[in-house]
Amino acid sequence: MEKRFPDIPSLLSACMVHNEYPDTAPLITSLSHVRKVGFFTHSEFLTMCKWKEQRERRRQNWISNTEDEVQMLSARALGASDEARRILHLCRLRGVGIPVASAFLTLVNPEHYGVIDIRVWQLLALYNEVDYDPDGRTLQVLHWLDYLDKIRLWASEQKVSVRAIERTLFQHHRDIQTERLYP
Repeated sequence: MEKRFPDIPSLLSACMVHNEYPDTAPLITSLSHVRKVGFFTHSEFLTMCKWKEQRERRRQNWISNTEDEVQMLSARALGASDEARRILHLCRLRGVGIPVASAFLTLVNPEHYGVIDIRVWQLLALYNEVDYDPDGRTLQVLHWLDYLDKIRLWASEQKVSVRAIERTLFQHHRDIQTERLYP
């Protein structure tokens, strides 16, 4: 079992993951235009879905979103004035929940976003950074907003991207996990 740190800032100081995954860096680069144009295409949408959810259990739902729906909802999300609306617009796409929507935001803006998933949420609970839903199996908008506030604060303190914080938390959970992730 890996070392347990007294708190998340100590963990981040000792274990920061700076390098992006080799298969993710080119994807982020290929999506760098999205913020400028203000939306993503159906093809880009499917690529991001597959990146986040490799088991493809929702593939038919993803494919059923039309080009117009993807462009309209991604434009609304990227143009939204607050984070709750941003994530909720993305969750209106079929087959998309909070974790996948957070992946879209992360891939198009890794400086300001990190993916939320069961691993990072469980790690926050382990370190008493959150006091509700310690299993993180039903991530909702409230989870996202709390998570985003925390990882942005830590990114500012550590002078790294928000994605670097998320990757460090994710990796640390992988390192210390002893039980099955899903029952």
